Amino acid sequence: MREKKRKKKKWLWIVLSIIGVLVLGTGGYAFYLYKTAADTVASIHEDIGRDKSEKRTEEVKFTEKDPISILLMGVDEREGDRGRSDSLILMTVNPNTQSTQMVSIPRDTRTEIIGKGKQDKINHSYAFGGTEMTVATVENFLDVPVDYFVKINMESFKDTVDAVGGVEVENNLDFTYEGYHFTKGTIQLDGKKALAYSRMRKEDPRGDFGRQERQRQIIEAVIKKGANISSVTKFGDMFGVVRDNVKTNLTFDEMWDIQANYKEASKKLEQFQVKGANERIDGIWYYLVPEEERLALSNQLKEHLEIPANTANAN
Repeated sequence: MREKKRKKKKWLWIVLSIIGVLVLGTGGYAFYLYKTAADTVASIHEDIGRDKSEKRTEEVKFTEKDPISILLMGVDEREGDRGRSDSLILMTVNPNTQSTQMVSIPRDTRTEIIGKGKQDKINHSYAFGGTEMTVATVENFLDVPVDYFVKINMESFKDTVDAVGGVEVENNLDFTYEGYHFTKGTIQLDGKKALAYSRMRKEDPRGDFGRQERQRQIIEAVIKKGANISSVTKFGDMFGVVRDNVKTNLTFDEMWDIQANYKEASKKLEQFQVKGANERIDGIWYYLVPEEERLALSNQLKEHLEIPANTANAN
C-alpha cells in the first residue's frame, strides 16, 4: 500500500530555509538579522482568503500543540507564464507524538480539480487557479486540512545555491541532464548545476519521487551551508532570493510559535509516497492512484493530525 522510509532529519528545514532563523542569534548581527527576517516574511505573505481550512472545526492553537499540516509547493514560474506546480509535498507535524510525516504527491496524479469541475493532473490546479485552487485540490484529494503553505519558485534554486556559495550533495544515480553529467557519490553543485540536478525525472526509475528527493537534498544542503555563514553580505543575498521567490501564508510570529512549540516533532520523520501507476487516458498519461491507497493514506494522515473520523469524511 505504501512505500516508506524513515530518516532522522529536522522537519523545520523548509520553514527555516525561507527566513534564515537558524542564524538569527549569531553575534552582533542578531538585531539586523531579526529585523531583516521579519521584514522579509512580511513581504512574502500571501493571503488566500481564509482564516482556517474548511476541514477544521476550530483554528489551530500553537500553544496547545495542535498537530498542523504544511503544503510545500515547488512551482515552475517563468516570465509571462503563471506556471504549474512542479512539486507537491504535504507535511503533517505532531509534537505530541514527536513525529513528522511527509507525503510526496506525483505531479501527474489524476484527481478532481476543485473549482474547475473536472478530472485532471493535480499540478494543473496551479495553472488554473493559483495557490488557492492548489490548496483546495490537495485537501480534497487527501481529505485532510492544509493549514499552511510555503510556495517556492523552482527557478530560485540557482540563485539560492549561488547565494550560499554552492552546495554538496550525495548523488545515488549516474545521469546527464541539460549538458551536465552527475556522477554517483559526493558532488559539488553551483546554481546552474543544482537547477539541472533538481529538474531531471525521465531518466530516474523513481520518476517524480526521485526528483523530489533531489530537491529536498538541495534545500537541506542550503540550510547546512547557510548555518555556517557569518557574512552580512551573504545574508543579504539570501533574503533577497527569498523576497523574489517565496510566498507563504505563515506570519513571522507564527513561524516563531512553530519553532518554539513544535521542536519535539523533529525527533522522527517518516516519508511516504503515493503508490499508483501510469496510464494513458484519451492520449494523455496520468498517474492513477487506487481508491484503497488514497483512503488508507488519508486515514493515516488524519490519525497523525488527531482528526476524528467524523470531521473529515472520505470522498
